[in-house]
Amino acid sequence: MIELGKYQTLEIVKKTDFGVYLSEPGTDGKHTILLPKKEVPEGVQTKDELKVFLYKDSEDREIATTNEVPLTIGQVTVLKVKEVGKIGAFLDWGLVKDLFLPYKEQTYKIEEGDQVLVSLYLDKSKRLCATMKVYDLLSNDSPYKKDDMVSGIVYESIETFGVFVAVDHKYSAMIPKNELFAPVRLGETVEGRVINVREDGKLTLSLRGKSYVQMDSDAQSIIDKLKAAGGFLPYHDKSDPEEIKEEFKLSKNAFKRAIGRLYKSGDITITEEGIRLS
Repeated sequence: MIELGKYQTLEIVKKTDFGVYLSEPGTDGKHTILLPKKEVPEGVQTKDELKVFLYKDSEDREIATTNEVPLTIGQVTVLKVKEVGKIGAFLDWGLVKDLFLPYKEQTYKIEEGDQVLVSLYLDKSKRLCATMKVYDLLSNDSPYKKDDMVSGIVYESIETFGVFVAVDHKYSAMIPKNELFAPVRLGETVEGRVINVREDGKLTLSLRGKSYVQMDSDAQSIIDKLKAAGGFLPYHDKSDPEEIKEEFKLSKNAFKRAIGRLYKSGDITITEEGIRLS
């Protein structure tokens, strides 16, 4: 069965001046697809088999290519936005005809030049299109374990949960809301630490290092803010967690650890009014 959006091995059944026609082996050429002349390997003959990717050209005709494409049906990858039009966007995937990304398949506003995580599907008209709705296509069998550092692209945000990340562009991960201490943009590539591998294999990430490693950075950040504020800030270990998060981009526990270290080292004093440089 000939299927668009996939690589298949087909047999040359006819040679012409403008290319060769391919068909499934053993089907007597009942369903043929053109491979344009510029993509026909030298020296091939009728009955030879070629591995090709199948799609539709700009005139909606089935066509084959020997080019390597970055995406097949059911796979996920990152592609560059070439153009945004009235009915959707067009993505560069290495073929003469750009890949169409309909507006209804976009999960956030994109612009020309953006890198977007997409999958490939056949629409009702049997045309290949892209979709940014990839959650169910990401794998849950990553090789990563707790405390491993990973990299991935942020592809979705749900306010009540957090942001969703495709680690290595293929593994399912999430940064929970309580681990977001600074803005994260959709489409941004982030570095994170695995803080949990769930029973279903999905990863939970933090953008912060281990507490004993992160503490030095947090303490220095607080010192810098104190200097910029003239040596005093009206925050301490009893301040509201949301106020601390807003001001320092830290959880309250991380803030308390950092000022505790600074107090022990003699860099600050802690009073009922706040913290002050010594």
